[in-house]
Amino acid sequence: MIKVILCDDHALIRRGIRDTLCDASDIDVVGEAGDYGELRSLLRNTSCDVLVLDINLPGRSGLDVLHALKDEGSSLRVLVVSMYPEDQYAIRALRAGAFGYVNKGGDPATIVSAVRTVAQGRKYVTPDMAQMLVESLTTPATGNAHEKLSDRELQTLVMISSGKRLADIAVELNLSPKTVSVYRARVLEKLGLSNNSEMTVYAIRNGLVGE
Repeated sequence: MIKVILCDDHALIRRGIRDTLCDASDIDVVGEAGDYGELRSLLRNTSCDVLVLDINLPGRSGLDVLHALKDEGSSLRVLVVSMYPEDQYAIRALRAGAFGYVNKGGDPATIVSAVRTVAQGRKYVTPDMAQMLVESLTTPATGNAHEKLSDRELQTLVMISSGKRLADIAVELNLSPKTVSVYRARVLEKLGLSNNSEMTVYAIRNGLVGE
């Protein structure tokens, strides 16, 4: 039996994923968490084979969690399940230590297949992700300017470009408005932009958000 812990801040999303996984006879969801703090407490008392982790958590993001687990030398196998398209976060998640990346909007059966693959200690990548990985290895190292952003800076860029206000972003990420403003300023500086409108145009042109 594959023991799974879910970490997502939306209870309805967790329920949907749990129901999907529990329909599989070889998977058992042994715990759920809504943020990093709950997850840490849960991991101290509950053993599992696979952690199904969302990127967009309040406070410390899923990428922060991956970095923390990696720094601790944890052998926990993590499958990232996110609403963000693969071209935004998949490679970052894999580099941070994830064993796989699945989009929440995909076929539910994909999550079951991904959990089984990750539980075996193998990486799970979709055909699109595999193509991105190949391209990242074969293209020049210059890349796009946004690839130089930190994980939180990229998250701020995507959220602002999606029309969210700084106050809303602060609440969603469990950060102070001042901290979000600092991330925004860093994004503008690193990308050579002047305002939110230019940021949105950049994000659309680079496929980070839809038009």
